[in-house]
Amino acid sequence: MQTFWNQLPPAFYVLAPMEGVTDNVFRSVVSRAAAPDVYFTEFVNAASFCSPKGIHSTRGRLALSDTKDERTTPVVAQIWGTKPEQFAQMGKALAEMGYDGIDINMGCPVKDVIKTGACSALINTPDLAGELIAAAKESGLPVSVKTRIGFKEPAIEQWIGFLLQQDLAALTVHARTQREMSKVPAHYEAFSVVTELRDHLAPTTLIIGNGDILDRTQGDALMREHNLDGAMIGRGVFSDPYCFEKLPQPHDRSALIELLRYHLDVFDLAASEMPRKFDPLKRFFKIYIREFDGASELRDKLMHTRTTAEARAILTE
Repeated sequence: MQTFWNQLPPAFYVLAPMEGVTDNVFRSVVSRAAAPDVYFTEFVNAASFCSPKGIHSTRGRLALSDTKDERTTPVVAQIWGTKPEQFAQMGKALAEMGYDGIDINMGCPVKDVIKTGACSALINTPDLAGELIAAAKESGLPVSVKTRIGFKEPAIEQWIGFLLQQDLAALTVHARTQREMSKVPAHYEAFSVVTELRDHLAPTTLIIGNGDILDRTQGDALMREHNLDGAMIGRGVFSDPYCFEKLPQPHDRSALIELLRYHLDVFDLAASEMPRKFDPLKRFFKIYIREFDGASELRDKLMHTRTTAEARAILTE
């Protein structure tokens, strides 16, 4: 089946799914700075989406922008859970909403999530993982998976090998086990093992590398060395919102503050369509207000604001 995944350029880049970060507002900001080739949403609980009460909590996470920035780049909804029937129901709804693909979170290592049997816990229940993939495919959208190289110990041949037999459009591999969380350096050498296995089992499945990749320079090197099709950047965007630039260039204080102003504008537009709390916006201030004289004082003032109008007034001062 021909999908957007088949039309991506060689050595493509993906914005990682991040809790409380990669909503439609921040995706628009990243696009303004330097767009990746694919966006992932925040991860969304299928059980909440399928609940008459819980669905309201997912609206903000799954909102799509009508801005040119977002709709010219594929957006993939990342979902998690343990019930195939909920995946089937949610998948069909996502297709109607206009999403380009579905990604299943089989890599989140958080203990409270694992206790439910979801995300990286699925490494230990491959039969259920296969049922979830099959259910998501009922949407008609291309289905991908994001996972880790094992649970307590690496299990590339067993676990990754199993996933490669599920006819996935793409497979994102975070180069650590669940037990390692993010406490040890990523095992990049595992990427070569994965791509060799892919070449044998599923030549059409794209392999995306993930784990502490900060920018294109690092991503390009990893893709060349390990025969990866793509690279996924997550926390690197906090170090540099321009990390997806094809030709990196310096960005001074004025450029960063102007990007923050744009973030405030897009936030207000989104809030006018769907109420949003202001305080979560503050976590983004450190992206823009840093590494220049007076940055810490300015950031402190911004952290004490209560509205976007107050934030703009501080920036104007």
